[in-house]
Amino acid sequence: LCSILNNLVLNITFVRPEKFYISGFSNIPHTQYFYVFLCFVYVMTVIGNVFLLSVICLVRTLHSPKYMIVFNLALIDLCGSTALIPKVLDTFLFDRRFILYEACLSNMFFVMFFSSLQSWTLACMAYDRFVAICLPLRYHSIVSKRSVAVILLCMWLIILFVAAFTVGNINRLSFCGSLEVQSFYCDHGPLNRLACNDRSINDVMAYIGLILFICIPFILIVITYLCISIALSRIASKVERLRALKTCSSHIILVVTFFIPLFATNIAAVVSYLHPNIRIINSCWTHTIPSLLNPIVYSLKTEELLNAIKKLFQRNRMTKIESKQSVLKI
Repeated sequence: LCSILNNLVLNITFVRPEKFYISGFSNIPHTQYFYVFLCFVYVMTVIGNVFLLSVICLVRTLHSPKYMIVFNLALIDLCGSTALIPKVLDTFLFDRRFILYEACLSNMFFVMFFSSLQSWTLACMAYDRFVAICLPLRYHSIVSKRSVAVILLCMWLIILFVAAFTVGNINRLSFCGSLEVQSFYCDHGPLNRLACNDRSINDVMAYIGLILFICIPFILIVITYLCISIALSRIASKVERLRALKTCSSHIILVVTFFIPLFATNIAAVVSYLHPNIRIINSCWTHTIPSLLNPIVYSLKTEELLNAIKKLFQRNRMTKIESKQSVLKI
């Protein structure tokens, strides 16, 4: 009888809200200009990543393991930005700050899923550069299309499971107090802190996510570049060292722009209190700017891709000239 009464009390006190309120920036004037800027970022992100995906698909010389990873990153950037930015614009530009409970969890899942995939894809790129520079003679046997496909598939499935489990645990929380999420989307940390009941499992999953999706990929990237630095130091020719380093420059730029604000946000949140405005700015940078930079950096700094783009435009130009000549002959 006591156990039945206890369960009844727990069921009565368990509160699952219909909606959450997304607060966004606090006490900052003219924030609408920031969201207009985000709109511009999203449009350019879509154009750039669709262009990059199209080039990789159309140019057969780019059908290689390395560009399978680049294709994967561009696809993740496109999906991740689409999962986040349109909803942010709808929330703040049209003042629709209330979000349904189920929609909130969906938003959280997709943002977490694609940002985690982005982190591990950058680690895959580091692995590709490590084998190419440190084990050049064995590159084609180690980094094959099949091995890269298996790595990417396992990465998607594992992250899918962990992200789904993390977000699914929100359902065991009771929200009997404030429903104001101090972020610009349904961020796991701020929403998790609103719970009234025991959230120890959710906190553990948050730390596991931090380790799996941020710390481990970053550590692996650092280790690979240490190995690459040692390998490059053994190359006698300075020209060859610079040439090898140039192949890594695009990846290094993306790693810096992605991981630094992400680490700053999470470390500051763990060590001390982090103002919601600072968290929003850092999170916004991490979730939007790398996706914008990816196609620009790879198009401008990767010689192989740049040549492929030039050949593609030359081919289209020749096709147009031939079609005009055939029309004139008729």
